[in-house]
Amino acid sequence: MNQNISMVGVPMDLGQNRRGVDMGPSAIRYAGVIERLEALGYRVEDKGDIAIEKKDAVKASPKNLSNLYAVTKANEKLAETVASIYEKNAFPLVIGGDHSIAIGTIAGASGYFENLGVIWYDAHGDLNTAQTSPSGNIHGMPLAVSLGMGHPSLTNIQTSKPKIKPENVVIIGARELDAGEKDYIRQSKMPVYTMHEVDRLGMSEVMRRAITYLEDKCDGVHLSLDLDGLDPHDAPGVGTPVIGGLSYRESHLAMEMLAESDFITSCEFVEVNPILDEKNRTAEAAVALMGSLFGEKLK
Repeated sequence: MNQNISMVGVPMDLGQNRRGVDMGPSAIRYAGVIERLEALGYRVEDKGDIAIEKKDAVKASPKNLSNLYAVTKANEKLAETVASIYEKNAFPLVIGGDHSIAIGTIAGASGYFENLGVIWYDAHGDLNTAQTSPSGNIHGMPLAVSLGMGHPSLTNIQTSKPKIKPENVVIIGARELDAGEKDYIRQSKMPVYTMHEVDRLGMSEVMRRAITYLEDKCDGVHLSLDLDGLDPHDAPGVGTPVIGGLSYRESHLAMEMLAESDFITSCEFVEVNPILDEKNRTAEAAVALMGSLFGEKLK
């Protein structure tokens, strides 16, 4: 993995409706992310935080797209920042913030790869659009947007073309999918490893299959890790917890196997909400998982 890491925080809380996730980047920094990665031999540049505008107030958001304009502006800035990180031959590490920021991360990364793959580590599919979303919250739409589905303000960031292909996406840990998301998954035949598959196959086999599936067809792979992919027992500080999730140990195994694969070219860790957390446990879990992803070993 690239020894030069550029980290950028995105204190976004406008993609959903629970306050506090904008403090996620600060909580992750407080949990010692820079020190942990530097101890592994990486050179870490902290580029600070993307400036986030206020909620859409003057110009009303389109129906079922809360704060569309502010979310778009933040993701445009993030996409430009991620692109600039690649131009400097560094590894983009993005910390959030709600999951709507994946729109910008993937948009910025997609210009540097012919076939960008994505591992979506999440309790949710985030494949909704304004037409299918039960809430209108954009943090439930970033994967759909990256696939070219959604409002043009979002899908046209960096380029009007889809940033990724459905056959280059693997979802891991899903256990709460909306009706429209299920329809899309069936139609596209996107590989999805729900908790049913994780329980039946085991995390080692799930990750082996995901890595084998992507490594032959993708020239870069982005990891988008939502902390609500973990069970609330291990990551209580998230806005949309879903019981029955991936364990702390399973998640470390997943990150260790991705480190061994050596094909992750960018990543983001999102949805850390200190207000809902217990003594910063969720941010500390995020940092520990980053350690495993970047090669930390017990011996």
